[in-house]
Amino acid sequence: MGQKINPLGFRLGTTQDHHSLWFAKPKNYSEDLQEDQKIRNCITNFVQKNMKISSGVEGIARIEIQKRIDVIQIIIYMGFPKLLIESKPKRIEELQMTVQKEFHYLNRKLNIAITKIANPYGHPKILAEFIAGQLKNRVSFRKAMKKAIELTEQANTKGIQIQIAGRLDGKEIARAEWIREGRVPLQTIRAKIEYCSYTVRTIYGVLGIKIWIFVDEQ
Repeated sequence: MGQKINPLGFRLGTTQDHHSLWFAKPKNYSEDLQEDQKIRNCITNFVQKNMKISSGVEGIARIEIQKRIDVIQIIIYMGFPKLLIESKPKRIEELQMTVQKEFHYLNRKLNIAITKIANPYGHPKILAEFIAGQLKNRVSFRKAMKKAIELTEQANTKGIQIQIAGRLDGKEIARAEWIREGRVPLQTIRAKIEYCSYTVRTIYGVLGIKIWIFVDEQ
């Protein structure tokens, strides 16, 4: 039987780093972990509301959280930060205030920084948001997958695999369809693979999108 493992967890410490960097006592660990997820959800919701265009692509690749005794540093890796900042230059300050109000950080300083990604469509989460937007607009799933592969080829990746599962094209029975271009060596630990699992709600039901991108080999 195939034993499935998350490609990011499989490579932690070799080619992948943790997205949350902090230390906690065992009794506080679960609280801190839940707090991280709430911070990520709060930032994502803020970006969704304040984006300049409603293309469906928020452009957040990942959110890194570093917690120290007196400082919480949040780094947001975005593909299209201009869309958020251009509409209102003080948007980062607003976001900082929103997070501070939500979590009542009185004795801790909160720093939020936005970092631009060089090749946005070389990251699976941004690509998954693009495919989700296409599926919501009733574009054929095969067309959406092929378009996504074209976009990743421009980002100089070595290989990509996309899988979409659910009631594809509104069929009665759910199924999974996948497409692969180039090499995607999931068994090789030294291969840096970016992975994303994303759900999209369509009028026929929920579809699951999984994307593996082979970036580089160390």
